[in-house]
Amino acid sequence: MSRILIVDDKEMMRDSVATMLSRKGHTVTVATGAQAALAKLAERGFDTLITDLQMPDMDGLALLTEVRRYDEQLPILFMTAYGTVKTAVEALKNGAFDYLTKPFSGDELLLAVGRALEHRRLIKENQVLRAAANPAGRGGGQQHRMIGDGECMKAFKCGLARIADSHGTVLISGESGSGKEVAARRIHELSPRASMPFLAINCAALATSLLESELFGHEKGAFTGADRLRKGRFEIADGGTLLLDEISEIAPAIQAKLLRVLQERTFERVGCSRSRAVDVRVIATTNRDLPAEVARGTFRQDLFFRLNVLPVLMPPLRQIVEELDKLATHLLEQVAAREGRPVKAFEPAALDLMRAYPWPGNVRELQNVCERAAVLTADDRISATLIQPWLQSRAHPRPAAMIEAQPLSSDLQAELGVVCDGALTLEDVEREAIVATLKRNHGHRQRSAAALGIGVRTLGLKLKKWKEQQIVSESL
Repeated sequence: MSRILIVDDKEMMRDSVATMLSRKGHTVTVATGAQAALAKLAERGFDTLITDLQMPDMDGLALLTEVRRYDEQLPILFMTAYGTVKTAVEALKNGAFDYLTKPFSGDELLLAVGRALEHRRLIKENQVLRAAANPAGRGGGQQHRMIGDGECMKAFKCGLARIADSHGTVLISGESGSGKEVAARRIHELSPRASMPFLAINCAALATSLLESELFGHEKGAFTGADRLRKGRFEIADGGTLLLDEISEIAPAIQAKLLRVLQERTFERVGCSRSRAVDVRVIATTNRDLPAEVARGTFRQDLFFRLNVLPVLMPPLRQIVEELDKLATHLLEQVAAREGRPVKAFEPAALDLMRAYPWPGNVRELQNVCERAAVLTADDRISATLIQPWLQSRAHPRPAAMIEAQPLSSDLQAELGVVCDGALTLEDVEREAIVATLKRNHGHRQRSAAALGIGVRTLGLKLKKWKEQQIVSESL
């Protein structure tokens, strides 16, 4: 339930309100005065604050001003006597949520608190949605469920369910594109925190100074451009789960602050010396060998031990190839639903070819192949001839530009909308798929990158190169 802070120097009123709210299941903390309340606010966050207007150490208006230094959006309810209603109205003008005139009934109290908590819930929901929508702060975002019911996947899902039922920190290791974020989301969805926020941040996508602010927030005036207080991901995800994607990429200074959060469950906003308590389950992912990074001195050993409480090793796609058919079908259905097209299917020969391929890019590579095949084939069935040029042999790796040109059917050439001499390189096909996806998304790079299963930065670099070569439009 919600956390409520009650501030009143009069014991009878303070305890009466606390008892009434506790009986409704709320977690109640009491303070005998304004200074004691500020100390408790510095320790942890609350969902609403109920305070008397007249107190000996600091009046309610002064407390309101001080509280805003800790939390600009905390709903504050004032308890006021009839003679101080005018002051309470002034408090509303200064940002208080509501006031109750003494004596008030239990129903009046519960109604006012209910409105304040709903207001707080909407604010937090908005913060979570904004944070999740921030492209620089998200993880890879593979858009598929954890598909498969073979023996390997059954055992893996069972292990995730056991981990989800605990509260320990999780470290998910695995090759790039193997579905680490999908596993993290499954852990959250199966956990007792499922109704609370799940936020993800890509640690490799932000500079150190920006990452620190994104994780821990900052005070107004903490640095140039910090014109308002901002909550970080740890604060917004309080009670829920925070996914730290590509944890190996964070700088040593951030590693030290992260270690403290994991050890003491406290942190400081940038530009603030006051510690704040937080209850967040951390799930970290990496595609690197973290023990080797520790040996090289690029990753703190104590942080590795704090993260590696519940280790998860993602199986690469080549080890669960028995799930490939179902996963490919699911990905094709996703494309069809998004594009409003009929669902296509791979021919048996194409599936045989895919099952024999080692998939160095794992599920993300399979997602790209499925998207490309669904878009480029003119038939309801996807042939082995179409996809064979896209599957580079791991035994004979060669750059994409060096792969032999493959003949394309006239139907496929027409669908691509290109004029050629009957052959395209793999880079040509990739470029046409990217251009087509950008056009479908009206040039929106974030949505296009998500659809293609690549990063926005990767997409931008490819477009920059092709524009310099004058082979794509400058308007893309």
